[in-house]
Amino acid sequence: MRFALVCLDHPNALQTRVENRAAHLAHIDASGVVEQAGPFIDAAGQMCGSLIVLGVATRAEAEAWAVADPYAKAGLFLSVMIQEWKRVIG
Repeated sequence: MRFALVCLDHPNALQTRVENRAAHLAHIDASGVVEQAGPFIDAAGQMCGSLIVLGVATRAEAEAWAVADPYAKAGLFLSVMIQEWKRVIG
């Protein structure tokens, strides 16, 4: 199964994102379940959220991954939506 995480940052939280980016990327690498990931970009060209696609067996696994993300632990996200996702193209 695949789950998409749509994460939106708190306003004016770019510094929190920058300070925790290395740990976030290490979490992605270490988990081995991230199929696609990248930041959302605002009108000013700054990172303002994340889209992450996980290949996991259950929603509970996706939720656990999201909770363990260093960005989440740092309080970066205003909201996190976790939705089962079916790849059609790509």
